[in-house]
Amino acid sequence: MTYYISITNEKGGVAKTTTALSLGAALVETGKQVLLVDLDPQANLTLALGADPLNGHATILNSITDKIPIVQLLRETGIPGLSLIPSNHNLSYIERILPSLPDYEFTLKRSFADFSLQFDYVIFDCPPFLGSMVINALTASQLLIIPTQAEYFSIYALKNMMSLIRQIRAQTNPDLTYRLLLTMYDRRNRIHRTLAEQLRVNFGKGVLDTVIMVDTRLRESSIAGLPIIYHAPESRSAMQYRELAQEILQYVEKAIAQPA
Repeated sequence: MTYYISITNEKGGVAKTTTALSLGAALVETGKQVLLVDLDPQANLTLALGADPLNGHATILNSITDKIPIVQLLRETGIPGLSLIPSNHNLSYIERILPSLPDYEFTLKRSFADFSLQFDYVIFDCPPFLGSMVINALTASQLLIIPTQAEYFSIYALKNMMSLIRQIRAQTNPDLTYRLLLTMYDRRNRIHRTLAEQLRVNFGKGVLDTVIMVDTRLRESSIAGLPIIYHAPESRSAMQYRELAQEILQYVEKAIAQPA
């Protein structure tokens, strides 16, 4: 059984792509087969894995417009067990195309249902705006992870995210669950501590126990074209993303054993 996870937040700059990449690699380290899907026209995930968005690789757009099977879009990353469906700037056209399709919200889900996946996890790295592509990703996913800074603007953006989750549950995917992930956290910052505490009070178990602290090694890993657990395996952030992977594995195991 393949488990689908979307990672998104309307607020940019909250370590969304870093989380998709680092979580995917940490799951691979536990022995899982993982497919990362770059759904953002900015192609940051594609770049972070050392691939060139300008070299004409096929994207999800080609699956939708040209009916290219998902299996033909897969690219190896150089990390055994970790595969990628890349992105490029042409993916921006998808926001014009998707809404014109019948039952467009289910387009991505249908594309993945058309073939047998050999992956334990598929992780969608979504664009930082709540358009038709994000609606498709959430419709196709069992779990949404929302990276969130303990900052006012990041937390304010959660209002629209919660509204979208309610919409998705009511219209296309009643089983969608979510978890907030605190990222770029600085425990020395009093505002960070205060806002993080408020998040846990307001969302309870909706906030993951794992916290990703501020770490310059994460920026370095993107430049190196490697996930943090390969670029700096003993770094603090590498350890924290390993903790996140374990928390997600436990969550998924429990969810499968006790379906809603």
